[in-house]
Amino acid sequence: MAEVNFPTEVVDLPSQGLLYPKDSPLSSGKIEVKYMTAREEDILTSANLIKRGVVVEKLLESLIVDKSIKVADLLIGDKNAILIAARILAYGKEYSVEVDGQTVEVDLTKLKDKKLDEKIVSNGVNEFEFELPATKRKLTFKLLT
Repeated sequence: MAEVNFPTEVVDLPSQGLLYPKDSPLSSGKIEVKYMTAREEDILTSANLIKRGVVVEKLLESLIVDKSIKVADLLIGDKNAILIAARILAYGKEYSVEVDGQTVEVDLTKLKDKKLDEKIVSNGVNEFEFELPATKRKLTFKLLT
């Protein structure tokens, strides 16, 4: 049986791929995702997946074209960028939300990524040092996946 091809889109990752190992497909700073279909709609509305707390992971697994990419390896900011791109591709750029009793229209394409300063990244390692201002103690932290 022939493979069914779906339209895809390339999404720029806010991390720019800087925090992934050089041999990772994510190090390019881009990821190819497919457009949502009825299958992804079923994932989003699955009571079982929602109850188990895995609906977002299952949706991302389904949308990401390169199956060698593990959703657990994605930084949270990159996951969010993929989800917003999928939302725009599936339902359009306008998002209505009620704030303090008023309906506000948000253009999702106008959202800006917080760019990572390339100067503070070394060799694709998700690890940073910070000196506490009062105690001058140094701590090491990572961005969450």
